[in-house]
Amino acid sequence: MRILQSVLLLLFLIPPWMGEKRLPLLGPVPRFEARRVGLDNANPGLKRVGQLTWLGGVELTSPDPAFGGFSAMAVTGDRFTLLSDGGSIVRFRMDSRGRLSERSFAELPAGPGTGWSKQDRDSESMTVDPETGQVWVGFERANEIWRFSRDLRRSEANAAPRVMAGWPANTGAEAMARLPDGGFIVIGERQPWPGHKGRAAIRFSGDPTLRPDTGFRFSYVPPDHYDPSDMAVLADGRLLILNRRFALPFTFSTKLTVIDQAAIRPGAVVRGREIATLASPLIHDNFEGLVVTREGKATIVWIVSDDNQLFLQRSLLLKFRLEPESR
Repeated sequence: MRILQSVLLLLFLIPPWMGEKRLPLLGPVPRFEARRVGLDNANPGLKRVGQLTWLGGVELTSPDPAFGGFSAMAVTGDRFTLLSDGGSIVRFRMDSRGRLSERSFAELPAGPGTGWSKQDRDSESMTVDPETGQVWVGFERANEIWRFSRDLRRSEANAAPRVMAGWPANTGAEAMARLPDGGFIVIGERQPWPGHKGRAAIRFSGDPTLRPDTGFRFSYVPPDHYDPSDMAVLADGRLLILNRRFALPFTFSTKLTVIDQAAIRPGAVVRGREIATLASPLIHDNFEGLVVTREGKATIVWIVSDDNQLFLQRSLLLKFRLEPESR
């Protein structure tokens, strides 16, 4: 009895933890569903947005409080891997009617820090080698890049490139893409290089986890009042860049731009050509993840949103076909 009384007294006297809240983890049971959504509820016949043709979309919902916050993704056939900005991994298969199967939850096995807090696992970008399946993840705050195995169960290498060391804590490697020649491009969210305009960008000449100090700097200028949030490589080598804007009262819009890799040179200032805009009254949210796939001869564009785990936002997964440029 005295032991119990002593324990209760200690619990009463010790003040509660006042530090940063523990990073929430997904539960053991992967419970989530998909509900189909439209491009424009007031105009259901609308299918074309700039150079994109609407192929459908879903809203992902779950009772799990750690679900959402998706900042990056990978798509292979009908298999999807969504990565949150807290290191959570959501996998599933989805058929052409938006029906889900083979759901699973996981967490990144490693990363900056201990994994206790969000700043230890602030994973904002992801890119995949289509041949080996290896995965690279860019972490904000730490300004580090980590390489993981195909199944994301094992970390293989990591580096903190010196060229990224001065990037502000919450605007780090927001967009990242592996190029067909084995190089990488990384773009920061908001900060320009000192004395320059646009957004700080790096063209690494190889794997940045092994060769973090090779390559060169350049600048990417997004559309006015927009910030880059992800990027993907098209089959012809051009880069497709996702740019998002937040405006009061709590409204998001998105612009997609295309840039030619030939324009990316040391010290260059590169502007993209706008090809589509998602803004009210069209479906819109905080879109942060972008993937390009192929279905036959068609180029497919997938976009996922980060709901910031707020009831005012949604986890949207949208599918478009990229149409050829008009001559």
